[in-house]
Amino acid sequence: MKKKAGGFSTDTPDRLNVIVDGSRLKGDFTAESNLRIDGHVDGNVTCSSKVVIGPDGTINGNLMCAGADVEGKIEGQLKVEGLLSLRSSAKIMGEITTSRIQIEEGAQFTGECKMSNRPTSNSSSITSSAPRETEENVIY
Repeated sequence: MKKKAGGFSTDTPDRLNVIVDGSRLKGDFTAESNLRIDGHVDGNVTCSSKVVIGPDGTINGNLMCAGADVEGKIEGQLKVEGLLSLRSSAKIMGEITTSRIQIEEGAQFTGECKMSNRPTSNSSSITSSAPRETEENVIY
């Protein structure tokens, strides 16, 4: 586990960014540690770690991250370096680029999906601080 200033790793629950239900963020958002969105984001989201979009969470913009678990809505491009999980309540409108995808029955997706084991074009900024082996083991 890589230590950061303050003694916390970027992938621990102690370093979780949360946009709570009822919140509305306008503009681009960047995070190095895990992110959970239960509110509404109008803008692009870039995260070096895992992103969870809760059932009431919405992104109207692009999402670029190391891993994602989507229960809510995204309208825009998704570039996920690792595993993208679309839960049964997920609604995606846009282009997906990922190396791995898991889709539950009931998830809705309108757009194009590109599978690639190669990192996305901007992946160096995504993966610089997040350990790969622990991103999927974070519990929210």
